[in-house]
Amino acid sequence: MLALTVRPGKPDSLRVDNVPDPVPEPGQLLIEGLALGICGTDADIVSGLHAQPPPGRDTMVLGHEALGRVVSAPDGAGFGPGDLVAPVVRRPDPVPCGACARGEFDMCRNGRYRERGIKELDGYGSHYWLVEPEYAVLVAPELAETGVLVEPASVVAKAWEQIERVGARSWFEPRRVLVVGAGPIGLLAALFGVQRGLDVHVVDLVRTGAKPELTRALGATYHTEELSQVTADCEPDVVIEATGSHATVADAMAGTAAYGITCLTGVSASGRTMDLDMGTLNRTIVLENDVIIGSVNANLRHFREATLALRRADPAWLAAVITRRLPLERAAEAFDDSGGDGVKTVIDLDR
Repeated sequence: MLALTVRPGKPDSLRVDNVPDPVPEPGQLLIEGLALGICGTDADIVSGLHAQPPPGRDTMVLGHEALGRVVSAPDGAGFGPGDLVAPVVRRPDPVPCGACARGEFDMCRNGRYRERGIKELDGYGSHYWLVEPEYAVLVAPELAETGVLVEPASVVAKAWEQIERVGARSWFEPRRVLVVGAGPIGLLAALFGVQRGLDVHVVDLVRTGAKPELTRALGATYHTEELSQVTADCEPDVVIEATGSHATVADAMAGTAAYGITCLTGVSASGRTMDLDMGTLNRTIVLENDVIIGSVNANLRHFREATLALRRADPAWLAAVITRRLPLERAAEAFDDSGGDGVKTVIDLDR
């Protein structure tokens, strides 16, 4: 079968290779791959920045945002042939920390977790793949074209859960949320905010095209001004930073209303410096009871919440988030700049 492979740590090693067909072990689901989403993590891996291949190998099947169809399933697994599934990315460490032992492997404390297509495990970028039933989530048939968004939506589901848990330390009735960045995570974060009945604002540099159109289609407000101006104007109770830009992170932390929560979901590149008035930032955080949290990855609970959120969304809106589709043979194009101001690139594995 064909698979999208990479040599972690070696730039420009992306290939579409023939690899052996998977043979399920007892208890595993055999899945026909339908779609694979491409994100910034995949781009980093292709550029050689980070990833770890399975032990004893120097290549790895890429891909962690996936949708597939069950080919075969063991009795009692809760899945049957033809079911659509979205697979979970992370696995708990072999000798689990307290969080992993309790199913909260997205909050692993010792870093010995593994991740499909990222760390020590092959990903889902192939015509067929295997997954354990306990790491798969059933996807409704109406999401056949957009269920590949379940994984990024799970990241957003976790971020919102963390925001609400932190807010519950006291009375918490947020009215306004500002999302920084109108990429897939940012737009899905805006969707979750709209579904919560909040006044949603999104800020991004792009002035035309899919990003402002998708934001406005949600009923949210789109901004292209400087972030500091936007926060001053709308005084958000919650800020979700989804770019990882070191400059916007600083402005986001300082821009919430009193008792505000800033959730960082983007990962900044290291080695960049900037002047920052930590005294003023510290004073603001303390005197206003503000909170800054980071959120990454997701566990099974968040994947299930993601499927519910996507089912509640306008199908046409979800479809419009996917702005480019490519066959597996042209997967390398997903990592160039030809997508312009698009949002989400998906590789159709079943073409």
